[in-house]
Amino acid sequence: MLRQQSSGVEPNNNGLNNGLNASPEAQSAQESGTVDIQQELNRLEEMVLASPRIPFTGRTLVDEEKLLDQLDFIRLSLPGVFQESAEVVQQKQEIIFQAEEYGQKIVDAAETRKAQILDQSEIIRQAEREAERIRLETQQECEAMMQETLAEIDHKRRACQQEIEELRQRSMAEAQQVQNGADEYADGVLLGIEEDLHEMLNIITNGRQQLYGERKTPLKNLQQKKK
Repeated sequence: MLRQQSSGVEPNNNGLNNGLNASPEAQSAQESGTVDIQQELNRLEEMVLASPRIPFTGRTLVDEEKLLDQLDFIRLSLPGVFQESAEVVQQKQEIIFQAEEYGQKIVDAAETRKAQILDQSEIIRQAEREAERIRLETQQECEAMMQETLAEIDHKRRACQQEIEELRQRSMAEAQQVQNGADEYADGVLLGIEEDLHEMLNIITNGRQQLYGERKTPLKNLQQKKK
């Protein structure tokens, strides 16, 4: 409790007596509403330590008026300090609430972005699966076309070989026919020549026989005699 006010002193607006010897710094701090209780307690301690000691007793002579004034100042400052502390706590709670709200907004935004990314990732995966399906289908179609092309090429190759073989057989047959015709023609020509020669030989023989008939000595013997 506050000490009793002296009858000759009127309280000031701050609730302190005009006769209290509070330090100028303390009065300024109280007027501004920013009182450091720890600092005021340190001043109280300094006031006690700075007081003169009674020799051989270990006791200290303290100025009661100054001591009580300092105590009254501290008592009167406590509600303001408590109020300031409460305001600080309230501000901290508001800051924490705002931080939690902001953090929740960030979390919500992150969740929304995550969902969007997941949706985009799913779209990308679907596109990749579709691209893989198209690639496989294209590859299968290309392989099937290649097999068909190879089969068609092999079929045409066999057909060409067969056609070439048939053409060769026909050519050989035609060549053989031509050869046979040429042989028959040559044989006929030779046969005609042979017949002509036989006829000429018969003519010659008959001519010689006629000559022999007119001469007694053959022409051959005359020629041998001349040699």
